[in-house]
Amino acid sequence: MGDVVPAPWGGYFITGFEACSQVLRGRNWLVPDIAWQERQPDPERWQSLAIQEMSHVLSRLNAPVHTCQRRALGNLFDRHTLDAMRPDIEEHVDELLDDLDALLRDHGEADFVAAVSEQLPVRTVGRWLGIPPEDHAHILDITHRQVHAQELLPTKSQLDVSAEATLRLRDYFTDLVRQRRARPGNDVVSGWIRHWDAEMPGDQEAADRLLYYLTMFITIASLETSATLLSVAVRLLLEDPARWDWLRRHPEHIDDAIDEALRYDPPIHLNTRVAADDTVLAGVPIAKDTMVHVLYGAANHDPRRNENPHTFDILRSNRGHLTFGGGAHYCLGAALARLEAQTLLTRLLNRFPTLRLTAGPSYAPRMVFRRVTSLKVTT
Repeated sequence: MGDVVPAPWGGYFITGFEACSQVLRGRNWLVPDIAWQERQPDPERWQSLAIQEMSHVLSRLNAPVHTCQRRALGNLFDRHTLDAMRPDIEEHVDELLDDLDALLRDHGEADFVAAVSEQLPVRTVGRWLGIPPEDHAHILDITHRQVHAQELLPTKSQLDVSAEATLRLRDYFTDLVRQRRARPGNDVVSGWIRHWDAEMPGDQEAADRLLYYLTMFITIASLETSATLLSVAVRLLLEDPARWDWLRRHPEHIDDAIDEALRYDPPIHLNTRVAADDTVLAGVPIAKDTMVHVLYGAANHDPRRNENPHTFDILRSNRGHLTFGGGAHYCLGAALARLEAQTLLTRLLNRFPTLRLTAGPSYAPRMVFRRVTSLKVTT
């Protein structure tokens, strides 16, 4: 249908790799922030509590506010940070695979999503931010319900569910910042408190509000997408037992397998931008403030970029994908997600050479976040 396709509700779908890349990386494309929402002829569409709350997080901010916050974070997961986190991630993976082994021995079958995929990201980010292990299940539960607000066309009932979850997230992370301020340490949240206190002298309330949005956003962003990457990668490898066996014998290609999983079935299938000015994209005139939807899956399957795009090929040459976005909003946690997947697959292949699928995957009924809800495995 073309690289730029009219959407039924106005705006456009962007499908081609180069056009999507141009939107994600271009300075003349913005996220639909609060200022944009207020300029719309139907601003009440954007007034739900959950949508308004998410409009304050880093992924929904434009320059100069986004630039200031992103610069303050720096390279959040640089090599030094990842090296420090690696032993914890390895420990988490070993514990989770012990649990998986016990489930398989006791029941003959296990849900890989519940036992491993959803647990590794929450344990990783939980330890990094200092979230107590006893709170992990609570955080997972409310995160799954909050993301309705980030869907393309959420229903009123979905927004109601998301609003309730958003209030619980606000209470939790506001309290987390309050506790860390009262008992600061050498952890990352305490470091952020010291930084923003220096940036906002005399305005502790504003600093704490910013820190709430930051910790809440990083947690949400770390859980849904990373868990889906882990589930999808394992599913794609297990669909062909020969593929699983080959990768076990060629572990030097685990990173290639992860990138191919990210290309083939990205955790997020859609992201939205708006035109900062009147422009032309792939030959189509687009007026200022027009909304466009970048389709990651379509871009990653563009045959002009990836030959035979519907084939899962670990050894694909010149692989290109946009799954982590691009430009100013390139995914903060990309390197951490890769490390989690690399660690899990390395140990999983060694410990479970005969692992195979028995059912699944099952997906949540969403358009944006491709959450895998179940993946049954056995040996």
